[in-house]
Amino acid sequence: MNEIIAVATITILAVISPGPDFAMVTRNSYSYGTKIGLICALGIAIGVQVHVLYTIFGVTFIIMNSPMLFFGIKLLGVAYLIYIGFKSFTNKSKISATNETVSSLSVFAAFKNGFLTNALNPKTMFFVVSVYTQVIQSGNSLLLNFSYGLFISFVHWVWFSLIAIFFAAPLIRVKILKYQFIVDKIIGLLLILLGISLLFFNIQ
Repeated sequence: MNEIIAVATITILAVISPGPDFAMVTRNSYSYGTKIGLICALGIAIGVQVHVLYTIFGVTFIIMNSPMLFFGIKLLGVAYLIYIGFKSFTNKSKISATNETVSSLSVFAAFKNGFLTNALNPKTMFFVVSVYTQVIQSGNSLLLNFSYGLFISFVHWVWFSLIAIFFAAPLIRVKILKYQFIVDKIIGLLLILLGISLLFFNIQ
């Protein structure tokens, strides 16, 4: 029971802390509405499973002991966040809050945004690895370990779905889109800075 409480507490605290996932869902939600925001949140939750799977099957050991491989993963994450951040920062397309169906972002693109933002984030890697190596007992069954992974994804999905619903709410969305270009630049700059910060992130 103590293990379950510890995993739940650490996961909730980690998920609600602001980061690339939060910025991505926020922008997609106020820009394109509830559906796109929720799909992005689902992508994030599925992206978590990438970290869970390679942690459970021991691939993390290879990554953590191969500086070049880990650096390559970091560069992919950095490049992706900077790319998305730059697109947001330089966006010149005005979005109307009155028509959610007219969207320049497809369902697949929204899912990909969320999935890649999480799957390429070494901080999420470190979080998942820490949970499985420091909190979860090594003697647990494979089924129990997968159950913990599903719980971690579930918490991500619930939290970021709530974020999506909040920022896509008509009243909130209308207020944000009044200052869309300013908010786009803030979110874009945040994503760029978060991406650059990953360069200085190391697993010890």
